[in-house]
Amino acid sequence: MRYYRHERDGDARLLAVADGEARDLTAIKPRLASFRDLAAAADVANSGVDAMAADLFAEAPVVEFSVVELERPVAPEEVWAAGVTYEISEQAREEESGMADVYLDVYDAERPEIFFKATPSRTVGPGGAIGVRGDSDWNVPEPELGLVLYDGEIVGYTVGNDVSSREIEGANPLYLPQAKVYDRCCSIGPCVVGAGSVPDPHDLGMSMRIERDGETVYDDATSTAEMARTCEELADCWRAHNAVPELGVLLTGTSLVPEGEFTLQPGDTVRIDIEGIGELVNPVVEV
Repeated sequence: MRYYRHERDGDARLLAVADGEARDLTAIKPRLASFRDLAAAADVANSGVDAMAADLFAEAPVVEFSVVELERPVAPEEVWAAGVTYEISEQAREEESGMADVYLDVYDAERPEIFFKATPSRTVGPGGAIGVRGDSDWNVPEPELGLVLYDGEIVGYTVGNDVSSREIEGANPLYLPQAKVYDRCCSIGPCVVGAGSVPDPHDLGMSMRIERDGETVYDDATSTAEMARTCEELADCWRAHNAVPELGVLLTGTSLVPEGEFTLQPGDTVRIDIEGIGELVNPVVEV
């Protein structure tokens, strides 16, 4: 089941979509105004989010909605991300930083790379503008499968964009926080798919297309089957020795990064699609 956050006439609604039909869960349970509310209720009932929503779905009124009216499907207290979870050539890392061994060592290591990515104020939803830094001439989107976690447990999946400055990170890996964390550096959406509705998160097609002035300037695809880490492994590392927030999102890395000197420009549109979840679309602005 897919869950969308929809706003109309100033009221936020939690919509559930199954078999091509959208129903308004908030209409019959006003306290369920967000996916967080649903996850919290499921946690108290010791149930899955899909099982709890299914009990309400048949009674909820059918609604129609437009993608332009969608909000972020979740507003996590923290967004984190994993790096070097897909095999990227030594040549590509050498082009970026001249220190390819730093990344290759992490790819083969027991401990994955996990880093803080964004706060709610730095995260946008479907249709929101993502940002490229004005002090960087080499900025790229990074399409990623996002884990939605409630009290540290994976309860759903979403689409994420870990927008990054390759120039700043490439100058020195110690600059990673500045390359990754800034205004409008992250987008998530368009929905959350309940964990029970994704048979295998390690076998999903993922694609990214970048449009500029009406033309496609980048178009490529991969699969989460190419991940060198599992979702549970990454979640375990995120939780370890860490006071995790009630609601968090953990992005799981990507292999779809434009090659060479390609850089995002203000006015571009980035389209990221993950099989079984949906398409996240964002315009680009300079920040």
